[in-house]
Amino acid sequence: MLPPEITPQAAAALLQQPNPPVLVDVREQWEFNTSHIENSLLMPMGDVPTRAHADLDPDEPILVLCHHGARSLNVTMWLRQQGFEQAQSVAGGIEAWSRLIDPAIPRY
Repeated sequence: MLPPEITPQAAAALLQQPNPPVLVDVREQWEFNTSHIENSLLMPMGDVPTRAHADLDPDEPILVLCHHGARSLNVTMWLRQQGFEQAQSVAGGIEAWSRLIDPAIPRY
């Protein structure tokens, strides 16, 4: 099984591939409005239990993102318990993404 966390660099490389994983942003709407990664799917953490099985494919890779990595890791572990075995949390969240991958993404 894949490790529960993935570095921002490894996640960025996966997102550049022809069939990229789904990038699920589990932050709140206001956080997403402040800064987000293009083509990410907003699914606030509180909505995940009701939306995961309808909006996500358990057989596909899923990257989970939050502000610093704590919420996304919690969601990743829950998703894995629900059969989404390829879910991975982006370590350090969008904060690390902005520092290491794309400084154009606002930090807050």
